[in-house]
Amino acid sequence: MQKAGRLLGGWTQAWMSVRMASSGLTRQNPLSNKVALVTASTDGIGFAIARRLAEDGAHVVVSSRKQQNVDRAVATLQGEGLSVTGIVCHVGKAEDREKLVTTVLSINVTATAMMIKAVVPEMEKRGGGSVVIVGSVAGFTRFPSLGPYNVSKTALLGLTKNFAAELAPKNIRVNCLAPGLIKTRFSSVLWEEKAREDFIKETMQVRRLGKPEDCAGIVSFLCSEDASYINGETVVVGGGTPSRL
Repeated sequence: MQKAGRLLGGWTQAWMSVRMASSGLTRQNPLSNKVALVTASTDGIGFAIARRLAEDGAHVVVSSRKQQNVDRAVATLQGEGLSVTGIVCHVGKAEDREKLVTTVLSINVTATAMMIKAVVPEMEKRGGGSVVIVGSVAGFTRFPSLGPYNVSKTALLGLTKNFAAELAPKNIRVNCLAPGLIKTRFSSVLWEEKAREDFIKETMQVRRLGKPEDCAGIVSFLCSEDASYINGETVVVGGGTPSRL
């Protein structure tokens, strides 16, 4: 009976864990003692990701090209009681990283690769880490009239696979987030007018457009130990938009 009781207790505990996970009541601070560097994170998707990572226990370093944007983001998040600092940085060039980024391909691919190479030594010192590249569903399904953008986002899918294999021996995982059409200032031209938004939703086969917060939880998960066996994958957050090559 004592052994059966222990077994029953184990099953009960496991069942409670499943119940908690399915209801969203997961353990507190899954990213405690971790440092997260989030580029282009003073607005839109990047800002939502920075907030979520900090809420989940990480110390977050936000970055952007303009000091006033960094200061505003840091003040907002620190005002929420989160552990956040900020730095001015353009990811495309070592010395303030501005002149190199002259085309969409440079911004989305070259700059991403350079930033990953820059953070690897620090991650190695810490015994490993997790990189999440922010791509786009456009890497799978073309956005009309945005050819160079589509190509650059498809290239990020290959970049993810390559770095995942290259960095795995260093205990560094590399995955990719591919958002669908998210309502941000950057994408506003596609949804500000009601008729255009309706057309876009019909074209992309979705009932609504996404919010930055729809992406943030996925990034936090990919950075956590719960995703320790996920490497080289692209997670689409697109509301059902067709998204496979």
